[in-house]
Amino acid sequence: MERFAQFTKRSADGRENHNQDHWSEKGRLVCILVAAAIVTLGSGCTVPQATKTSLNEESALSSSGAGTAGTPSPRGRGAALTPAALRKSALVTPRPDREPAVMPEIPNRPNIILIVADDLGYGDLGCYGQERIQTPHIDRLASEGMRFTRFYAGSTVCAPSRCVLMTGQHTGHCFIRGNGPHPLPAETETMAHMLKQAGYQTAAVGKWGLGLEGSTGHPLKQGFDDFFGYLHQGHAHNYYPEFLVLNQSRIDLKNEVPDARESGAGVATAKVQYSHDLFMESALSFLRLNRDKPFFLYLPLTIPHANNEAGDQGMEVPDYGPYADEDWPDAQKGLAAMITRMDAGIGKILDLLADLSIDGNTLIFFTSDNGPHREGGNDPAFFDSNGPLRGIKRDLYEGGIRVPLIARWKGVIPADTSTGHISGFQDFFPTMAQIIGTQDMMPAMLDGISFLPTLVNLPELQSRHSHLYWEFHEQGGKTAVLQNNWKAIYFAKSRQIELYDLDADPGETTNVSSLNLMKTIELRNLMDSSRIPSEIWGPSPTPQNRDQPRIMHDMVTPGRIPARSWKLADRF
Repeated sequence: MERFAQFTKRSADGRENHNQDHWSEKGRLVCILVAAAIVTLGSGCTVPQATKTSLNEESALSSSGAGTAGTPSPRGRGAALTPAALRKSALVTPRPDREPAVMPEIPNRPNIILIVADDLGYGDLGCYGQERIQTPHIDRLASEGMRFTRFYAGSTVCAPSRCVLMTGQHTGHCFIRGNGPHPLPAETETMAHMLKQAGYQTAAVGKWGLGLEGSTGHPLKQGFDDFFGYLHQGHAHNYYPEFLVLNQSRIDLKNEVPDARESGAGVATAKVQYSHDLFMESALSFLRLNRDKPFFLYLPLTIPHANNEAGDQGMEVPDYGPYADEDWPDAQKGLAAMITRMDAGIGKILDLLADLSIDGNTLIFFTSDNGPHREGGNDPAFFDSNGPLRGIKRDLYEGGIRVPLIARWKGVIPADTSTGHISGFQDFFPTMAQIIGTQDMMPAMLDGISFLPTLVNLPELQSRHSHLYWEFHEQGGKTAVLQNNWKAIYFAKSRQIELYDLDADPGETTNVSSLNLMKTIELRNLMDSSRIPSEIWGPSPTPQNRDQPRIMHDMVTPGRIPARSWKLADRF
């Protein structure tokens, strides 16, 4: 408790020097930004240029290539490649009527903040079309940076999505492919390891979910200097827990949780300290303590996940804020209040960065770990939390895996822009590596591709994924492959496959598998080749070892799906 008091005291005054055994000083490395885009698994095709666009235009961005955006002003020190070096890298073919594009000089070794909401839907933010939930500070991030409209979580549930984020491997290759008790192995090479080795002060504050106390997956064994929050996913359901974890110790809180589970999950009867507020205080303390050194703050918040153990009263929040007098169900008031409370905390982070005069050298990402939930009494249809998309958490339809991504880096990322570049959680690892010039520290096997060229508005240099892959091990098993505009989903339990053309049908209302047999067969085979076996996660959810004629037999009849039929309750 003494150490927790010291930790929170710093959060209040922010002026003390580092405690050497808690916030140890790292030697600074001289890292030159290597500006070549990373050689990828896909071809070196270009992607559409960053542009302001309406929601109606977004589905066509990836194939149209339309739109322009302001070119960011070069600042700081970095390395720019010569045209010859670019040609040698095979990442861009110069056109005869224009000079080859080169990466601009960008600031070396920026601070990095990665904020990950929990179960926030594609349509839950004002900058993504939400009209009733107030998110002015996140909307400000978007107006000062870039908004991604085709960005995908690592999975449709928590743990595997976070594993993809940390390792740069999709769920056909990474170790944790579903929710469960399995920790990251000791030999795992994480994004945090790379940043720490490059001299960054690293901290994770919030929900970890990749390893418990004493395990090989503990965040302090996976590249983080410090951790404060929940290790266990079930524990993270409870917004008023009896304890949180600070590094290797449990810190008692003033809440009372009768009949709490061993993990800490349960429902508090004495609700005194709201965990989210403690996380935001700790994040602010970390920023004050590390203002003069490069830092990586990973902020995996728990909002707006429900406390599942509380049943229909699971949207736990201290008060309903601006929604107290709305004529809404309590669960919807709770969801809205949670999101707006998170937004207010992010506003405090933005203000503090400005006060510390480090906002110009701090790269901020905001995203979500999967689509919106139907838990704790919440109805995702009430606020249209998935926007124009079909599906929610635990679906491999777009609404379950397509999530917001906002990136702000003043003077580098063009302000008030959006992009339809197709990317996902696995791309954070190589993007960070290219930004700080540590590509040589990356593991040999990564599924990600750096999207730095997109961030700096150089689509000519942006390599594209040949495809994206997901597998999900609940509800009988599901697999999905996205290849440009084509999306295939295989349901192992029913042995059916569905195919959608997202350019023509972004809401996935019409299954066209029987009208496009060759494309369906191609993507079905791609599912098999995109994974390696895993002893932990049981039988493959892909259509492996099926006879080829079965493909036609398994086709579901194409036709229109009633507009809201997919909103029916799923098993949670």
